[in-house]
Amino acid sequence: MSSAGDRILLVENDPEINDLIARQVLTAVGYYVDVVVDSSAAIRQALLTPPDLIMANLNLPGLSAKDLLVALASQGITTPLMVIASKGQEQDIIQAFRLGAADYLLWPAREAEVLSAVERVLGRVHELRDRQRLDMKLSETNHELQRKVRELTAIINIGKAVVSITDQRFLFQKIIDGAVQVADANIAWLLVRNDESKAFLLTAQRGLPEVWSKKINLPLDDGMSGLVALSGETLSISGEPLLKFRVANLGRSACAVPIKVQREVIGMLVVVRKDGRPFEKMEQTLLEAVADYASISLVNARLFRALSSSVQAAKEGERRQNALLESVRSSITEELQAAIYPIEILLTEKPGQITETQRQALQTARAALQRLGRAAERTTPPVPITLKKK
Repeated sequence: MSSAGDRILLVENDPEINDLIARQVLTAVGYYVDVVVDSSAAIRQALLTPPDLIMANLNLPGLSAKDLLVALASQGITTPLMVIASKGQEQDIIQAFRLGAADYLLWPAREAEVLSAVERVLGRVHELRDRQRLDMKLSETNHELQRKVRELTAIINIGKAVVSITDQRFLFQKIIDGAVQVADANIAWLLVRNDESKAFLLTAQRGLPEVWSKKINLPLDDGMSGLVALSGETLSISGEPLLKFRVANLGRSACAVPIKVQREVIGMLVVVRKDGRPFEKMEQTLLEAVADYASISLVNARLFRALSSSVQAAKEGERRQNALLESVRSSITEELQAAIYPIEILLTEKPGQITETQRQALQTARAALQRLGRAAERTTPPVPITLKKK
């Protein structure tokens, strides 16, 4: 359906036809009508105030309606044109259609016929515009869906990296790349607090100029991060207010997100856009999710260091224990050797004959000492017991 309020350009040099179409029919039902008498004026008017429909008489003086169709096309004007023709001009009407005419009106015509023809063409115009708006909306929606898929993919990839990548420097770079993607940013960097100095050091970056990037593993003051470290809250600034901060040298919009363990800020994720688009709430939420992954990574690194220290301490304790056991075993072995030797001498009866009772007692003592020696050997790698000879 056409709607009142559409603008129509009427190109007609006959005053009676102008009055009937413009005043008695179209204006009466709410259309805006501009009237010109020749094609040259029609082109100027169409460029000045683009109409929704052009109605032109085929028999215009000078440039005809067919010439007007060609001229409008050369100017890039795509407004539909309806030709007004007299009976017997069927061939001219066909030629006009070939040149791009949208419809025709045979004259003379009654008021209802004029209105019906206009509404028919404007109906198609509105349908075309509705389709174009729908196509544009679908395109925007598709673009938004694709963007969200990219954001979700980036978040998923960061999550996978956190649980699979052991090289923390490489993992931090993955986090920075993901932050740039989900925030549609140009520059990003990661600051991590040093446990000893408590300073925030530049740990990873993407897109920083050389004068900034060469400060890797060194403190970096961008102006915003200090405020975020104190507040523990995300800070997004764009436009003129950003000029107060050093980060304004990099772009016109910036967002700094704290990386926290419980309520303690242990790092910060900063992203910058070169244009002035502020970071929307959803983008800030996505950056906070990336920061959470960075927090998990930092906590995992701390736990790994603590576990490594514990394992090292346990190994050192085991080594010391083994050394102590070896020392005790060695001492016992030496004492046993010293105790067994005189028994062996006595059993040879070289010092003198011994009674059977004495022999049994010495043999029992020797067996007991030998069992004790074997028990001592089982506590550590066995060391052969040899009798000392004099």
